[in-house]
Amino acid sequence: MKRACAATIATAAAVALAAGMTSPASAEPERTAGDQAVQTTPKHRVTLITGDRVVVDAKGRVIGLERAKGREGIPVQIRKADGHTLVVPADAARLIADGRLDQRLFDVTELNKSANRKAQKQGLKLIVGYSGTAAAAKADVREAGDTKVRRTLKSLNADAVLTPKGDAPDLWAAVTDTPSGGAKTASGIAHVWLDGVRKASLDKSVPQIGADKAWAAGYNGKGVKIAVLDTGVDATHPDLKEQVVGEKNFSTSPDATDKYGHGTHVASIAAGTGAKSAGKYKGVAPGAKLLNGKVLGDDGSGDDSGILAGMEWAVEQGADVVNLSLGGGDTPDIDPLEAQVNKLSKEKGVLFAIAAGNDGDFGEQTIGSPGSAEAALTVGAVDDTDKLASFSSTGPGLDGQIKPDVTAPGVDTTAASAPGSVIAQEVGEKPPGYVSISGTSMATPHVAGAAAILKQQHPDWTYTQLKGALTGSAKGGKYTPFQQGSGRIQVDKAIKQTVVADPTSVSFGLQQWPHTDDKPVTDKVTYKNLGKTDVTLTLAVTATDPKGQAAPAGFFTLGTKTLTVPAGGSASADLTVNTKQGGTLDGAYSAYVTATGGGQSVRTAATVQREVESYDVTLKFIDRDGNPAKYYNAELDGVTGLAQGKWYSPYDESGTVKVRFPKGGYIFNSAVHVDPDDPAKGFDWVTQPKLSITKKATITVDARTAKPVDITVPDAAAKSEVATPLYTVGVPDGSNSYGWWLDSYANFRTAHAGPQITDGSLYQQWGGHWVKPAEEYDTLAGGKVKQLATGYTKRYKASELATVKTGLGASSSGKKGVIYAWGELPGSTSTFAPGVQQKLPGTRTLRLSTAGGAKWKLDFEQHGGVDESGFPIVDAFYTLGTPQTLKAGKSYGKTFNTAVFGPRVGSSLGIYREGNGIYGYLPVFTDGKTHSGSSLYSSVTTTLYRNGAKVGSNSDPLEGAGIFTVPAGDAAYKLTTSVKRSVKVAAASTRVDASWTFRSKKADLAKLPASSIRFDAAVGLDSRAPADKKVSVPVTVQGSAAGSNLKSLSVYVSYDYGQTWKKVTVKNGKIAVTNPAKGKGISFHAKIADKKGNKSTISLYNAYYGK
Repeated sequence: MKRACAATIATAAAVALAAGMTSPASAEPERTAGDQAVQTTPKHRVTLITGDRVVVDAKGRVIGLERAKGREGIPVQIRKADGHTLVVPADAARLIADGRLDQRLFDVTELNKSANRKAQKQGLKLIVGYSGTAAAAKADVREAGDTKVRRTLKSLNADAVLTPKGDAPDLWAAVTDTPSGGAKTASGIAHVWLDGVRKASLDKSVPQIGADKAWAAGYNGKGVKIAVLDTGVDATHPDLKEQVVGEKNFSTSPDATDKYGHGTHVASIAAGTGAKSAGKYKGVAPGAKLLNGKVLGDDGSGDDSGILAGMEWAVEQGADVVNLSLGGGDTPDIDPLEAQVNKLSKEKGVLFAIAAGNDGDFGEQTIGSPGSAEAALTVGAVDDTDKLASFSSTGPGLDGQIKPDVTAPGVDTTAASAPGSVIAQEVGEKPPGYVSISGTSMATPHVAGAAAILKQQHPDWTYTQLKGALTGSAKGGKYTPFQQGSGRIQVDKAIKQTVVADPTSVSFGLQQWPHTDDKPVTDKVTYKNLGKTDVTLTLAVTATDPKGQAAPAGFFTLGTKTLTVPAGGSASADLTVNTKQGGTLDGAYSAYVTATGGGQSVRTAATVQREVESYDVTLKFIDRDGNPAKYYNAELDGVTGLAQGKWYSPYDESGTVKVRFPKGGYIFNSAVHVDPDDPAKGFDWVTQPKLSITKKATITVDARTAKPVDITVPDAAAKSEVATPLYTVGVPDGSNSYGWWLDSYANFRTAHAGPQITDGSLYQQWGGHWVKPAEEYDTLAGGKVKQLATGYTKRYKASELATVKTGLGASSSGKKGVIYAWGELPGSTSTFAPGVQQKLPGTRTLRLSTAGGAKWKLDFEQHGGVDESGFPIVDAFYTLGTPQTLKAGKSYGKTFNTAVFGPRVGSSLGIYREGNGIYGYLPVFTDGKTHSGSSLYSSVTTTLYRNGAKVGSNSDPLEGAGIFTVPAGDAAYKLTTSVKRSVKVAAASTRVDASWTFRSKKADLAKLPASSIRFDAAVGLDSRAPADKKVSVPVTVQGSAAGSNLKSLSVYVSYDYGQTWKKVTVKNGKIAVTNPAKGKGISFHAKIADKKGNKSTISLYNAYYGK
């Protein structure tokens, strides 16, 4: 196996892009075996497929980048727009634009969601698609470090792989064609997708769709198999125990049992017998049999590859209908689930009934994937009066197609419950054995059951005929095709259907603007007669404009009013659209063609996109030498007018590319590279934050207009490690940010193009980080501008800088650490914090810029080795807190991570009551300079007592977790906690015990009376003091007993880890003690009472040592 190189850990750096002023969050230390993190505000590290790691704070902001070894010089773009932050190395940008590389692999907003973090915990889960046999490519992928093939997906010619995060650079090299990735995938590699996470999206509903009438006609799905790919099925439920004929687990959960409760409910709707309810809650096709494919785990979510494997298995097991009541966000490209649905439908004839999604409240184009697949029978939801559910996702699809295809009942649907499951506990069974829930997940099995009934009646029908009969016989409502498809299904009508439309809908595509010269376009509506007698149909068309009103007369017209379809044959009628008739209203027009005759009715949806005002624009890219550029990346974000929400990344190797853009305002960024395989040669960043497209045009991006950026610090010996140029510009719904992460400003040039921005929303910032042994320079310059800089020069002088001398402590040996300086400027949308790892304990001098109202905040990390990716493990973290203004020429001192460590009670730190919950937000390992922070711990026990009786106990620290639920009434409480940490993490304060007694009753949000004590011992950076020396140690009481509120205070010391305690006198805020002997520790114990009767005890074991 090939082994990945260790990652670069000499430099860690951070930048945050967010709307408005930001301040970095505290760290959540990485965990090692046997240790857990005492959490403050967490940050997470997201590993990209390139091996680079992006650090994200609790608010989802990007605050750091840690490069994989060998990737130090590659520029990385950070783009925040439309609520998503993308971090894209330059060697990946072209592959994303070409559709070969899944953009989700760089969308840190998505990757940082808890479900994705959980899914990717063991490594990178990817789906690699191949072209042809690709034997060499498959071998390279499988030999990339310790990459393992989790599943082989034959129908997609793809492997689902798991790559350890430390081996990501090897995998990146295996799927790309040059050392830096370049602009092509390696030979034999067709696509690389994220193995994403999908989630699980009858007494009245069954008769509502006419299933009871189908039963009366002798059709109940007998002989048909429905595969339910979901959270599993409880085959012991009376309604399902005779139904399940096969099962397989594709999830990460241990078995196929339904512990979530979604799959059981879905299966019951499709084919439950209703045995437990004497038939009242019988499913749509009780004669059908079920295949239980568990593709979603016990938390209701699952990865793409498991769902793909489940689809293959279902088809192999002879499923006639596959129910997918699940989904995720759609993207413009064809994702692997969509590809699989289309392929298996067409090759195997299987019908996939798929939920549209539950995002209808967010408006149009909210259809989820894989319901967005062309072949899918996509299902929206209505209530028992056929009113469209507000949550039901609507079209059009991102490709303009009509979705959903049909609707079915999905509001308050009662069906079987899996006893003890998550849903059963959350919703409650009523009546016993059943639950009522809503969603397109519930609508979908109604359609799957209906398809099973039709399949029983017509065993030879394929998915297209089943789909045609169900869509054609649907009952239309007062909604457009993009809201309801053909309408709500009618099984009783479908079983009488011998005439179906094929295809089931007609799309005229896009008709270009302007429309004054549009010519009528004609397509065919084709009907197939599957019966034995000719059928004469009467045709009619009704059309709707983009606002849901009647379209102008003559917009859609039929070529005939009647049509005879011969038995066993087909016939077509012309349907013509004349987009010239639309006046000034552009957008998606839709229509229904209704054909009636022979006792049946067929509804066929049709649509056309009347293009909004748009123009052809030619983009020309010229490199530094005046030649057509070959290596460039361009992005246009639509922000106003008809362009809003659009994104384009045009490219052509010739340097000239033609694109059609909707009229509106854009932000245009271009990077013209000299040589992508030699990043040191630099690139030119040409920015146009205000581009208005109102006519046909040619726009030239000329790298020769760019000028160098040259920023220096007073010490020429300091080496540039990080450079972060960025800008932010206002958009109607907030602001967009664009920036780069570079090693230096060498060979980096910038140019502004286009008009000035005079509304005060344009902000530009230049960040820099230079290092030398035990010293570093961190600088920020920038502010509001009217146009971005074309070149920039800044010479920092020593007199402009403030000096901060930091002491970086460690009470255990073998530690390393980093001090980060976070800078902010007034009006800034970013913070910037590079740092250099060094041995601990030690010192480091920071030279920080002060001009422009800069404020700085310091954060410290202690590192305890490296993880499997080669990145440092953070085992302790401390923060200065509020950013401070520093004065030029002045010197400051700050010390971190030294004794005495213990609990801190402050303005926002303490114990809280909210409703009937009691919890703490109180870090127990605050360092000796009262810096809040966190540390790895080995064990914790937190217990709450009410009126002397134990309420409960847990292993959660007092950091907002482990809330105890208590009765509303007033009572006396005692909260205790005991936290231990290994001497490998810190030798000082290896154990902290604390207790607080108070009275409390229900409150909206109230801080409860609690106190702590701080010991300000004079120790070195190693948390040690001269052995056997008599000293005075200042003590300070915090919290409810502070100051004049103190009633009593007793302090004790121990030299044998608390086996024996000796009381010492507190005088003038100090205690007199003798430092412990060399290599030994001293422990403190305090009893505190305030004047209102609240009591606290604090015990700190081996608070510091003698030397």
